[in-house]
Amino acid sequence: MAEQDSTPQPNDMNDLIAQAAQVQAELQKAQEEILATNVEGSAGNGLVKVTMTGGAELVDLQIDKSVVDPEDIDTLQDLVMGAFKDAHAAAGKLAQEKIGPLSQGMGGQGGPSMDDMFGGF
Repeated sequence: MAEQDSTPQPNDMNDLIAQAAQVQAELQKAQEEILATNVEGSAGNGLVKVTMTGGAELVDLQIDKSVVDPEDIDTLQDLVMGAFKDAHAAAGKLAQEKIGPLSQGMGGQGGPSMDDMFGGF
């Protein structure tokens, strides 16, 4: 019985390595773009605004003075949390827009998930 050679042809392997290197470079570029991009979230019709990087680093918090009531701290806390969650969702959407098409190119197998790369957006 003749044995079949299951090793890939050298040109095929070189092409695969080149493709993997290209995808890795594109992913690196996309990650850098995500981290350099600011996203905004708001709550209370814009009374509280949070600005963060695409990597979820808080860079600005704005609170309209009309919601600062010493007798109602709970509402202010809820608005800050809501604005943060809104900005966090925007960062996740940005990551999906930048990385999603690239991860489809990897066949969806074996690569890191969005959660692995960006902490669970």
